[in-house]
Amino acid sequence: MPAKSMDLAWIVVKDLKKAVKFYTDVIGLKLLELSEEFNWAELEGKEGGARLGIAQMDEEGFEAGENAFLTFSVSDLLLAKTELEKKGAKFIGEVEEVPGHVRMLMVIDLDGNRFQLVQKLAD
Repeated sequence: MPAKSMDLAWIVVKDLKKAVKFYTDVIGLKLLELSEEFNWAELEGKEGGARLGIAQMDEEGFEAGENAFLTFSVSDLLLAKTELEKKGAKFIGEVEEVPGHVRMLMVIDLDGNRFQLVQKLAD
């Protein structure tokens, strides 16, 4: 299960619109995607590079300001999960999917840090 790349780190915020305004107006990132349906935005620097994902906090999710989450892209998330399980990896929850866009799985490292494996379903 080699990771193909590290393309995105994401954070949790209390107010998605205010956070997008901060990261565009103050930090100078450009907005690439805004999905109010999924309470999600993606931004990147003026010259590209890895993206910053912003998720709005909800009752069942992570708390705002808790941590930044690295994401590692894989070709086949279900296969990667099976391989990681055999090696003793621990997960938070199950595979989640945004239909036609992405599959995601939260993993815990040896020190309790959380990161996410991601399979892009469409470009």
